[in-house]
Amino acid sequence: KSCQKPVDKYIEYDPVIILINAILCKAQAYRHIIFNTKINIHGKLYIFCLLCEAYLRWLQLQDSSQNTDPDDLIRYAKEWDFYRMFGIASLEQTSFLLGIFITLWWTRPEMLKTKSDFILLLKALLLSSYGKLLLIPAVIWEHDYTPLCLAFIKVFVLISNSQAIRVTLNLNRLLPWLAIFIGLIFENGVVCLFQKMGWDV
Repeated sequence: KSCQKPVDKYIEYDPVIILINAILCKAQAYRHIIFNTKINIHGKLYIFCLLCEAYLRWLQLQDSSQNTDPDDLIRYAKEWDFYRMFGIASLEQTSFLLGIFITLWWTRPEMLKTKSDFILLLKALLLSSYGKLLLIPAVIWEHDYTPLCLAFIKVFVLISNSQAIRVTLNLNRLLPWLAIFIGLIFENGVVCLFQKMGWDV
């Protein structure tokens, strides 16, 4: 019923092949992972992705403010800026997800009738954000094309999110992209708010 085929063909596949197909954003692979596997790493993956994003922002913040003032060295030793970046990344991600849920609930309320529907979609969105793990290698192997790599990672994560919404709610391609667009507006609204407050984001 969930994979829309008599049998889910991925049940017999090796996990590596399933992972490769998920990286290629194949809808059947997403259906298999979301509906036919018992993966319970959603929360841990979400926190780890936020840590990756916070680390990237903190590293860029350090590079932009090279200062040998002893007070700054003490401040960086305590890593308060890292925790601040983690908090900002958390608020941005939460506002992005909130924008998606509001859009989907407003356009198709029958799709998200129960709490379990919301939880399933949330788990699918958190799992589909695994592309953010690529932020760490992009920073470690820093080169002239790092900004381009970061842009590609962002696009890949958005495509994965779109597939997760499409597969979970059995929608066409247009509505998931609309929800992601509204989610990005919410996220950018939070970024603008922090910039008006004078915080580096």
